[in-house]
Amino acid sequence: MSLSIQSGVEVVLLAATTSGVLDLIAATVPIASMGVPPKRMLQTIASAQMGPKAFEPGKNGAALGLAFHFFIALTASAVYYVAACYLAMLANHAIIAGLVYGILIHLVMTFIVLPMSALRRPFSKVSFIAQFVIHMFCVGLPIALVVKHFHHPV
Repeated sequence: MSLSIQSGVEVVLLAATTSGVLDLIAATVPIASMGVPPKRMLQTIASAQMGPKAFEPGKNGAALGLAFHFFIALTASAVYYVAACYLAMLANHAIIAGLVYGILIHLVMTFIVLPMSALRRPFSKVSFIAQFVIHMFCVGLPIALVVKHFHHPV
């Protein structure tokens, strides 16, 4: 079976879906193994906007967290795709570029986006390093590889 990608929008959607799902799996499997339901992680994502209300029953915090998660994946994928249209090295050297892009996404989220959000949690070296690796291999790399495979320069 061959996947027929016709447009840049489809490339971005595939990259976002791939990286979003891999990132969710990488983040939820460890916490689920400790008995924490995946819903809690999604509520935590939503709490960046909703604050503690994201954890209240009936507030749909998990659904909002899932939407935010995939919106971020979509944005990251679109930025990479557009950049790859102008910088051929991003598609030509997808492995290195993807790993570096994952690092950049993690740093932007950690030091710019999250501090401006309602989410307040203490800095954890262990969490920082785990998310660093997850963003390299489950976010940046899949985005870059999807773009490389389906990229049609403008």
